[in-house]
Amino acid sequence: MILTSKTVKMRLVEESDAEFIVGLRVDEKYNKHLSAVTGDVEAQVNWIRRYKADEADKLQFYFIIERLDGTRCGTVRIYDIVGDSFCWGSWILNEEKTKYAALESAFLVYEFGFEELKLSKSHFDVRKENEKVISFHKKMGAVKTGETDLDELFEISKNSVLETKQRLSSKLL
Repeated sequence: MILTSKTVKMRLVEESDAEFIVGLRVDEKYNKHLSAVTGDVEAQVNWIRRYKADEADKLQFYFIIERLDGTRCGTVRIYDIVGDSFCWGSWILNEEKTKYAALESAFLVYEFGFEELKLSKSHFDVRKENEKVISFHKKMGAVKTGETDLDELFEISKNSVLETKQRLSSKLL
């Protein structure tokens, strides 16, 4: 399965992506707002093997984000599918990303959740100190639904995403 936008595409993760993922997750430029990992590539391979069972059961989906030329530039995961909503996270984009990779990959996530999974909304959390990502989600139409000690909690509807996509279509087409 490959989801494609103007300058990036997303494909499901494979065991051969383990070293790339670990490289992103242990890099201090990208991991400030993520849960810690050991940096063990073999542990990541084992995690991917276990994850593939969840993928087959449609419980979660882990994508590699690539430029159209195949250069890997990030990751994103869809999980915690409950009722008519899905959560997404593990969203990392490195310096190889395209100018609009964040916007394009977010819309691809929503396209997958709303069109492929037939869900009507998304819920997610963002670390409170991650102001740039909080601002991004609010501009996309997300609404704050609560908070924890660490995170702000958000929800976004399919209609809000469609309205934002229409408004930003000149950047996406």
